[in-house]
Amino acid sequence: MTYVSQPVSVSLIMGKVLLALGLGIAAYVVYFGPAIVISLVLASVTALAAEAFMLRLRRYPVAPFLKDGSALVTAWLLALSLPALAPWWLIVGGTLFAIVVAKHLYGGLGNNLFNPAMAAYALLLVSFPAHMTQWPAVDMLAQAHLSLAETLRYIFTGRLPAGVTVDAITMATPLDFLKTQLKLGHTVHEITRAPIYGHLGGRGGEVVALAYLAGGLFLLQQRVITWHVPLAMLAALFAAALWFHVFDPDRYVAPWFHLASGGAMLGAFFIATDPVTGPTTPRGKLIFGAAIGFLVYLIRTFGGYPDGVAFAVLIMNMAVPLIDTYTQPRVIGHGRQQERP
Repeated sequence: MTYVSQPVSVSLIMGKVLLALGLGIAAYVVYFGPAIVISLVLASVTALAAEAFMLRLRRYPVAPFLKDGSALVTAWLLALSLPALAPWWLIVGGTLFAIVVAKHLYGGLGNNLFNPAMAAYALLLVSFPAHMTQWPAVDMLAQAHLSLAETLRYIFTGRLPAGVTVDAITMATPLDFLKTQLKLGHTVHEITRAPIYGHLGGRGGEVVALAYLAGGLFLLQQRVITWHVPLAMLAALFAAALWFHVFDPDRYVAPWFHLASGGAMLGAFFIATDPVTGPTTPRGKLIFGAAIGFLVYLIRTFGGYPDGVAFAVLIMNMAVPLIDTYTQPRVIGHGRQQERP
């Protein structure tokens, strides 16, 4: 009985992932206000309803699959990737796409080729770029503060209190601001002295990133994920940023800025580690994670979007079958050529 292990249920794993996200969500609320809670509730209700509808349509038992928590994890990851002040239809539409199209039309849990949350994020970013740029300003820099009721009204009707403009409650992300100012000819040193920047990345956002890091370490300690993908992704992102920063620090921001900004930590520990859409071998996970980190840097620095986690993950999802084929361990008594189909 020494080598007999207890099976780990999907609901237990998903429960630990949701718990690990809690610290990051709390930091988000402290620095950016309660709008993210509304987004999480909207996405969760939509995801559960869509999951139940598709399970019934596919003649699967609803209750057991609904309780496994996978729909909620997808909903939370998507909501945390979207601007918290996004209109309700953007959150609901994105969640429906993630559950119905990216998950169930590919066969449901365990069969989807692409990360459902990132597939929905990419669709929304390409389709509604203007709405995807309305990020809430960090509380200490916002020119106006909305109550929970005013936030609800803005998300559902688009109306703000008299005298309050969108510019007073939203601001560019640190990555977006950096890219814009670089195009105007300013140096990194000049840009990062702006009030929106803190010690490592964007003010407030760097604390949220550290909270996601803490949640990720919890998942590692609980053996929900392994170290291969997060370490490889963050190391590759750091190394690429360091290479360019050393040669031209006036144009290329320091590597720790990249780790503490955008979706780097959320992506490394909660998105790229999806066991369904990632490689199965340790060597494959290292290749997968490193490629994502490198692509994130390329898209952030030279691409048209300020962040690149979603596109990097989706691109590498397409490469997973190839990675798995060439990283399978050799079976004793068989040559390497015999392993390949």
